[in-house]
Amino acid sequence: MRIATYNIEWFTNLYDRDGELLEDGGWSARYNVTRADQLTALGIVFTAMDADAVMIIEAPDNNRRHKTVDMLEAFATRYELRTRKALLGYENGTQQEIALLYDPDRLSVRHDPIGVSGNSGSQFAAPRFDTSYRIDLDIDATPEHVRFSKPPLEIAANTPGGRVFRMIGVHVKSKAPHGARNDEHARRIAIEARRKQLAQCIWLRERVVEHLEAGDSLIVMGDFNDGPGLDEYEKLFGRSGVEIVLGWDAPENQQLHDPHARVAFAKKLAAAPVSARFYLDDQGRYFSALLDYIMVSPDLCALDPKWRIWHPFDDPDCYRVPELREALLTASDHFPVTVDLAL
Repeated sequence: MRIATYNIEWFTNLYDRDGELLEDGGWSARYNVTRADQLTALGIVFTAMDADAVMIIEAPDNNRRHKTVDMLEAFATRYELRTRKALLGYENGTQQEIALLYDPDRLSVRHDPIGVSGNSGSQFAAPRFDTSYRIDLDIDATPEHVRFSKPPLEIAANTPGGRVFRMIGVHVKSKAPHGARNDEHARRIAIEARRKQLAQCIWLRERVVEHLEAGDSLIVMGDFNDGPGLDEYEKLFGRSGVEIVLGWDAPENQQLHDPHARVAFAKKLAAAPVSARFYLDDQGRYFSALLDYIMVSPDLCALDPKWRIWHPFDDPDCYRVPELREALLTASDHFPVTVDLAL
């Protein structure tokens, strides 16, 4: 079975206010890319991936006028994808939902959030992801309430053969210092945002541990907006949110595994894997980073999974197919990440 995560830049802008596909010459949210070009590119990428399930980060907005599930299923129908059914978890207010597009012949899924409703002080369950998490962010002995702007999507999944596993789709808060008045203000915003990002990852890690202790097969995937060398504040906090969720300081049976993270955080001289590519206007060049991960539990890691970042330049099979290479560059500023598992 092939499972994927894919951050699709402003997917919602490819639909009109009633949720109809805008396959036209109007500009998308991507620079110098029309909506028709982005949609066509996405159709090519999804077809080439041929995944059984795709965790879509920045899925189309869900509101009273249009529904994420309907819009994703219309996209799948238009491009004749076998991942023709969609699942949405908690609706959020950012116009960037987390949703799953999947093949119903290969997988049955349901939104299955767990955890206590609100932080009741229970030692047995972390708060539910649509509530808040109390943690002392600035070491002043006064806990703050942290919330997810995009609550993770928790999924209970079953294969036709009866294999049961869980997936958690994640889009952790960005650390960009938007609205800064000066350099000092930008530093304060960046440090505060990184604290919140780490708190969200600690919260997520608590849920991961609960699943591992229960013996659940688990896949945690999505965009963590975090990675080695991403900003100058990572050394200030000692470890990244990605390392926290993976549990690298925990016993081996409590760790998640992602080989791309292992390579990237090892800080060797070899080139690190990357999953996103952004153009820096002020520098006139591209910046690449590893932001997207698929982390698996020890029992799934024992199945000898195969990971792949569908990078148009770093993956030879993507590069040698011009249509796919150009589609990956046109479709989004992130590239899909897949894992093949014997489920």
